[in-house]
Amino acid sequence: MRNSFKSPWILVILLVIGGLIGSLLGQTLGQYLPLLKTSFQPIGLEPTTINLVVLTITFGLIIKINVASIIGFLLAIFIYFRI
Repeated sequence: MRNSFKSPWILVILLVIGGLIGSLLGQTLGQYLPLLKTSFQPIGLEPTTINLVVLTITFGLIIKINVASIIGFLLAIFIYFRI
């Protein structure tokens, strides 16, 4: 019998791995299949620095997505629901 509870952290990890592998394959195979290398507008927050004299904090997140990374995300979701 399958466990009905699945940790959302497993999904996050699979999505990150799927996106990374997809982007890597998109860049590598993009010379043979240019469609895989087609990218979209980056989304996220530009790096921002807060200087509190004693402590300096920098945070930001930018996601650059191409067609191959979307395929990686979909494959990661498929794997998540299969396990």
